[in-house]
Amino acid sequence: MLLAKNKWLSLGALALAIAAPLHGFATEQKSVAVTAIVEHPALDAVRDGVRAVLAEAGYEEGRNLKWQYQSAQGNTGTAAQIARKYIGDRPDAIVAIGTPSAQAVVAASKSVPLVFSAVTDPVGAQLTPSWEASGTNVTGASDKLELERQIDLIKRILPEAKRVGIVYNPGEANSAVVVKELKELLPRHGLTLVEAAAPRSVDVGSAARSLVGKVDVIYSNTDNNVVSAYEALVKVGNDTRTPLIASDTGSVERGAIAALGVDYLDLGKQTGRIVVRILEGEQPGSIAPQTSENLELFLNAGAARKQGVTLSSELLESATKVIE
Repeated sequence: MLLAKNKWLSLGALALAIAAPLHGFATEQKSVAVTAIVEHPALDAVRDGVRAVLAEAGYEEGRNLKWQYQSAQGNTGTAAQIARKYIGDRPDAIVAIGTPSAQAVVAASKSVPLVFSAVTDPVGAQLTPSWEASGTNVTGASDKLELERQIDLIKRILPEAKRVGIVYNPGEANSAVVVKELKELLPRHGLTLVEAAAPRSVDVGSAARSLVGKVDVIYSNTDNNVVSAYEALVKVGNDTRTPLIASDTGSVERGAIAALGVDYLDLGKQTGRIVVRILEGEQPGSIAPQTSENLELFLNAGAARKQGVTLSSELLESATKVIE
């Protein structure tokens, strides 16, 4: 009798062990599709931050989460193809990293939940009508920076500077809005803006060279073409002793002198928390777009020496991270 009883207990436990995961899979399975306009350290950090928060919330790939990721490799046509493919898959949420990818998803669907990230100006990019909860299928986390603080950083590092150069892609909405705002703000600080267009990543080096001798410093925003090819900008800066100041802290590790910017892993986690809210039942249109207040100052002392700049002890002491 004892043997028979143990046999039935064992069979019952086995049945429960089999049924439990099947039940969980059937009722909890979620799908998140991630698209990025290009791969570079900042955007990759956003993706990794989203994934980390989903894992912390109990969404495990292969168990109760279907995770997709594709990069458009800087091509807006490819971004549109990825968006259409994802819309056809009908995921629980699409995460679009970078303005062109977010615009591609918005153009393809007005119903599938979209969470944008690393978008400088979602209103200017026509992703949302305002910074309030939109009532649409779109929300997200922006990397918008207060440009007054960026100008202050330039003046702290180069107090004698008069001409600020910028290399950017005129076709990228987040870059176009930054250039427009800089044109208005810089003259108030005794500075002028000199532009150089780089419609493709391969144009970044030649655009930077066109600024040599015309500017005292080159400032780079979070333009995806520029950030993905930042080494080309660094080569020009080092070869011609033209100081480089960025808004992306990852660019400091790659050769810019300084950046006061968003922690993109943190921005990814912020984005991930929005995705979790949607997976748990909230509508994207009820969640107002967010910005990050977590700014960090990164300095590169070695790059400063190569580009002919001396960093003050006060500036060095105020930095979050100093790279030698």
